[in-house]
Amino acid sequence: MDVVLLSRIQFALTVMFHYLFPPLTIGMGIVLVYLGAQHLRTKDAVYKQAQRFWTRIFALIFAMGVATGIVMEFQFGTNWSTYSRYVGDIFGSALAAEGIFAFFLESGFLAVLLFGWDKVKPRTHFISTIMVALGAHFSAIWIVVANSWQQTPSGFHLVPRGDGFRAELTNFFEAVLNPSFLDRITHVYMGAWQAGAFLVLSVSAFYLLRKRHQEIARASMKIALGLAVFASLGQLVTGHDSAMGVAENQPAKLAAFEGLYETDLPADLFLVGWVDEANQRTRGIAVPNGLSWLLYGDSCAPVTGLNSFAVEDRPPVNIVFQSYHLMVAIGMLLIAIALVSTFFLWRRKLFETRWLLWVLTFSVLGPQLANQLGWLSAEVGRQPWIVYDLLRTSDGISPVVSVASVLTSLILFGLIYLLLFVLFVYLLNEKIQHGPEDVLVKEGRMA
Repeated sequence: MDVVLLSRIQFALTVMFHYLFPPLTIGMGIVLVYLGAQHLRTKDAVYKQAQRFWTRIFALIFAMGVATGIVMEFQFGTNWSTYSRYVGDIFGSALAAEGIFAFFLESGFLAVLLFGWDKVKPRTHFISTIMVALGAHFSAIWIVVANSWQQTPSGFHLVPRGDGFRAELTNFFEAVLNPSFLDRITHVYMGAWQAGAFLVLSVSAFYLLRKRHQEIARASMKIALGLAVFASLGQLVTGHDSAMGVAENQPAKLAAFEGLYETDLPADLFLVGWVDEANQRTRGIAVPNGLSWLLYGDSCAPVTGLNSFAVEDRPPVNIVFQSYHLMVAIGMLLIAIALVSTFFLWRRKLFETRWLLWVLTFSVLGPQLANQLGWLSAEVGRQPWIVYDLLRTSDGISPVVSVASVLTSLILFGLIYLLLFVLFVYLLNEKIQHGPEDVLVKEGRMA
């Protein structure tokens, strides 16, 4: 077996498992801030109890995110030491900034958020809620900075070293605001807001189906549904902008997204299909010249295809094509669910429409699948480069890592993460089954 492939699988396993949790904390942070603001404004006990319940869920997810995130950083030094030496000056700056400006902010104020109920003033507690939400958002910024720099490196120069080169930071702000950063961070935020919103919608719908905690479920659902609509529609805008950036900065990746081999010709937009990589042909249902129109507003505009690149410089096409199109399909489904639910809410029928509540209960899976597929498309689509057009993935591996050591650690990581996932689902289910503390909501009652 290939040590490079095994190391990539191991890193993918740890990253994908970790990425189940940060989007939820980012999205739920928005919900917590809104609930806290509503409680301050109205003094209604429902908002306070809803915030307390969702804060407990948030804390569990945050703890899982911290535990699973540590492992990734060790792999930079064990499996990918050559890569770490190459980009350490830049990548290390982003990771340090994430720890200083995001993690400590979020974790510090989380203590007040969790244990400050009735111990600090309501406004102080609300400020801590805002700080926790900001910390979660700041954390995403620095991680996306580091990853975006790999996609579109800028603000650096190459310095010779004994066995090659090292990327040295020359302009911090150019490195941070690299060509793909703004498109990617807005797209990540929309996906995270969707993840948090649909988790709240799912649990709230479950309570309404079981006729439990109905006042809190209704209040939570209204807030989450507004966020779900905004984020789902926002994904259309940010996704289009991101694709435009990929077309400009990583044309081979965009060609893989659409299974496009022919070059300098108008390109179709595939809705579904299959890529025959051996014969360099894509079959499926497509909008004629649709890709040209989406990218350039001109159905006759030529698009760069994979034949413009050497075979060794192309990413694996079919897996990128399928993951990208599945992500788009799930995104469109989430838009439909959010808009239909909003229509039923406007008609005052949402809370009694059982089939739609069942759809919302299972909709929590949608953003998670779309987020995972989006990262799969982006990272596999970058291949064979670990730093685009500068350092190949095969050249970033640690020279002393053996197949046996990577395979052993991969199996052990898989078993540990399976146990962690089972534990997480068990604890999450326990908290959901227990539910919010009962609150008697009467007209005029405040808390």
